[in-house]
Amino acid sequence: MATRIRMRKISHTSTGRYNFRIVVTTRSKARDASQIEEIGYYDPSKKPASVKLDTVRYEYWVSKGAEPSNTVRSIYKKLKG
Repeated sequence: MATRIRMRKISHTSTGRYNFRIVVTTRSKARDASQIEEIGYYDPSKKPASVKLDTVRYEYWVSKGAEPSNTVRSIYKKLKG
């Protein structure tokens, strides 16, 4: 089973802003479909952007072969310094 670490959009239609959950899902699933595990969130509407990522779980999934999206990979690099 090919897994991917990517962002899942959470809609706030009344304000026109979006928040994102960082999730582990299978590669064939749609962006907002069911997930295997939620490992963090990203809120770009706040200044500065609010980010939380469980780096232990991120590293676990990467070691198991999960491929992070480019955005999630850059968020991880910023958090690790």
